[in-house]
Amino acid sequence: MIGIKGGTHLKSIIIYYSYGGNTKRIANMIHDKTGYDIVEIKPVVPYTSDYQKLVDEEENKMHQEEVVEIEPISVDLNNYDAIILGTPIWWYTMTPPIRTFLKNNDLSGKVIVPFATNGGWLGSTFDDIKKYAPNSNILNPISIKFNGSDLAISQDELNEWILKL
Repeated sequence: MIGIKGGTHLKSIIIYYSYGGNTKRIANMIHDKTGYDIVEIKPVVPYTSDYQKLVDEEENKMHQEEVVEIEPISVDLNNYDAIILGTPIWWYTMTPPIRTFLKNNDLSGKVIVPFATNGGWLGSTFDDIKKYAPNSNILNPISIKFNGSDLAISQDELNEWILKL
């Protein structure tokens, strides 16, 4: 488990949003290796499955730091000390569902370990997470690059990061 708090291991949970499946794949990999609880963030109104249409419709909203309505999560975050937070990268930052999750929840005092799935353009993602969770402790972020649905980083590198959780 992540770190030590007052001599005890931190209780951790994986929270993620996935559009095309890559982020979900990594979240499930982490879950399988750690046994941490896992929750998927889902927008109330799902995004189109047509990627080009998504790009055309959402790009301007991203620049306006849009938040979207998300379905309520089924866990009490007060029961967790650490959040493994997963997001795809859209226009060089986190997705609107993750932004909404961060805006809607006070994560003060919690450890956040972000992972970002992307095609190689991380942008300001981790700085933006810190902006929306200013009183949390951001630790050990990782950019997980993909070429389509194929991992572009080594499985060994990913496993090493997971083992540090």
